[in-house]
Amino acid sequence: MKFLTYLEANKKLLFKAILMSLVVLFILLSLFVTFISPEYLDLHISREIQENQTRNLDALMIGISWLGRTPVSVVMVFLIALVLVLLRYRKEAVFIVSTLLSGLVGLILKIIINRPRPSQDLVVLLEKTQYQSFPSGHVLFYTTFFGALILIFLHMKTIKYTVRIFLVATCLLMIFAGAFSRIYLGAHWFTDVLGGFIVGILCLFALGSVYVKNIRTAP
Repeated sequence: MKFLTYLEANKKLLFKAILMSLVVLFILLSLFVTFISPEYLDLHISREIQENQTRNLDALMIGISWLGRTPVSVVMVFLIALVLVLLRYRKEAVFIVSTLLSGLVGLILKIIINRPRPSQDLVVLLEKTQYQSFPSGHVLFYTTFFGALILIFLHMKTIKYTVRIFLVATCLLMIFAGAFSRIYLGAHWFTDVLGGFIVGILCLFALGSVYVKNIRTAP
């Protein structure tokens, strides 16, 4: 009980500590992928994931990753935003559209860090890729977009609790399935995926805090 009281009283301090920890973790990870060869960690994980490939699993992973392609993700975001507007959830619609900013953040980081993609002589490439590898843009977007949906569903008190739990679980599944698919397809290393997840959480923190603040201050 005292611990919960302490957390409530120091919520802002805890929030800042988590953010700073994530930033430091991303910086350390960026240094790791810059100076350490993928053979020491990433290659072993990729080979473990790819050793049980099947045609059906290939098709499933390609389908999951397809949602993260830029044209598809933009259309998906605006379709969801349109539905929210029609349901009179305007703040939620703006929140969802703002998740597209994660793509710009990812592109800037890719250019700065400039890590090459996995090559065909090291892993099985089931998807043609472009741009640099770190962090994974797909995972960054999935974490921000589906994370935003989770935040929205948790605040939609008009939806039945069981339905909200199902929707939240589905979004979580998409985040982790998307991350797994990028390694399975040979499009990214494990550390690329981890980097995308960290930056995605940071983007979600930034965008989500504005959304939650707007809800609380709404008349």
